[in-house]
Amino acid sequence: MRAVRVHEFGGPEVLRAEEVPDPVAGPGQVVVGVEAADVIFLDTLLRRGWGVDIFPTHPPYVPGGGGAGHVLSVGDGVDPAWVGRHVIARGPGGYAEQVVCAVEDVVAVPDGLGSREAAAVLHDGATAVMLLGRAEIAAGDWVLVAAATGGAGSLLVQLARGAGARVVAAARGEHKLALARELGAELAVDYSLDGWQEQVVAATGGVAVAFDGAGGPLGRAVFETVARGGRFVTYGTSDGFADIDPDVAAERQVRVDNALADGPPAPATVRALLTEALALTAQGRMRPVIGATYPLAQAEKAHRALEERTTLGKSLLLA
Repeated sequence: MRAVRVHEFGGPEVLRAEEVPDPVAGPGQVVVGVEAADVIFLDTLLRRGWGVDIFPTHPPYVPGGGGAGHVLSVGDGVDPAWVGRHVIARGPGGYAEQVVCAVEDVVAVPDGLGSREAAAVLHDGATAVMLLGRAEIAAGDWVLVAAATGGAGSLLVQLARGAGARVVAAARGEHKLALARELGAELAVDYSLDGWQEQVVAATGGVAVAFDGAGGPLGRAVFETVARGGRFVTYGTSDGFADIDPDVAAERQVRVDNALADGPPAPATVRALLTEALALTAQGRMRPVIGATYPLAQAEKAHRALEERTTLGKSLLLA
């Protein structure tokens, strides 16, 4: 089969499509034929060697955290009824035509949902559902979503709006702001312009909840938009974590929640989040924005577009 491999940390050019042996399902495992593989910004960071203390990754390896397709075979101890079922599979090595993973990491795709839509919520959908639950949004709350047209951000805009919030979307450029409005944002601001934080505070009096999908200096700017007693939920790592001064947060009584600080959630939690994300998508309550698709061999192009911030919504690799 074909797979994309990384033999050394570096730029997008280290992503190489190669022939590798087909995987074999061991006890408790399944092999899934991948039709659409999820691509997230974290993949680009890991490719550069970032975050190995949180997400252990060592070359040579196949990037990616899974995808959607049909079960090809099962190992000992797995119900053979899984063979042929349409599923999403979450686990390492997603940039490949086939992936092997534990049966506990496979979730059936609801009828009527395609592999592209299912793969698009594999990580970002589960993340958005998890973040919404942590934020405790009340109807009428002003909620800011930064990086609002990324994979997770575009879903958060929709989920927050569905929860009755008044959504402020922060993104870069009018093209992205227009998409945010289409997804349900009441106010859209360009965070590449000076003074955007003051614009948000002037319009809202300070937001009750801010979702920081950027991290770094931009994340710290997002923190400035939160009203006294509000909540700041950060999950962005494109420029490192948003380091918020705990004394400043305490003085303003702002609860800071770093959703990535404890590493990946437990498998049972992930499964529940994936099941909910798929159900919301199948019901039309959450619509993944698939901004770009690439053949598996063009993973390098997918990574370059993510790093250059030119992709709207979700990127997928098609096997």
